[in-house]
Amino acid sequence: MSGAGPYVLAFGDSLTAGYGLAPDQAFPRQLQALLAAGRPGAVVDNAGVSGDTTASGRARLPRLLSRLTRRPDLAILELGANDLLRAVDPARTRDNLDWMLGEFERVGVPVLIAGMLAPPFLGDRAARFNALYPDLARCHGAALHPFFLDGVIGDRSLVLADGIHPNAYAIAIVARRILPHVEAALDRTARRAA
Repeated sequence: MSGAGPYVLAFGDSLTAGYGLAPDQAFPRQLQALLAAGRPGAVVDNAGVSGDTTASGRARLPRLLSRLTRRPDLAILELGANDLLRAVDPARTRDNLDWMLGEFERVGVPVLIAGMLAPPFLGDRAARFNALYPDLARCHGAALHPFFLDGVIGDRSLVLADGIHPNAYAIAIVARRILPHVEAALDRTARRAA
């Protein structure tokens, strides 16, 4: 992690960890390859844990941050999908994400929030869940990618046999779509440091 390029911490659940995929097919490695094309030496560290909710992410974040040997130039915060699947109250999801954003701020790490979207059939719960990511981005001055699974959700050819998790082709789409947001967030951080 001591390269000259930017160091990005990808903190999330199975979508980040690469459930069912080889390490080089997982989101962090695919994003790193794209990022390194324009920023040689870029590193994207995989801090994803399959099954993580915002509560479990909140519990493990302080320990993770205390063990880092280099401060990230950017953290991608990708959590909330498992909260949605487990019918966690969006207020609790928001509280946990808010706390994690505060923790990243405390250690001086800018954040790109990778948002999730609930399906409309969930009614009011979907509306409350969908509003929390842009609201938190505004409150914390964080960058926002509105929907992590943009371009892949609903396409059965882009999921693994479990019918839920994205396959390697889907993750390539995810990495390409988030790349401009990552680059813009890194540029913003570099301007602030100059």
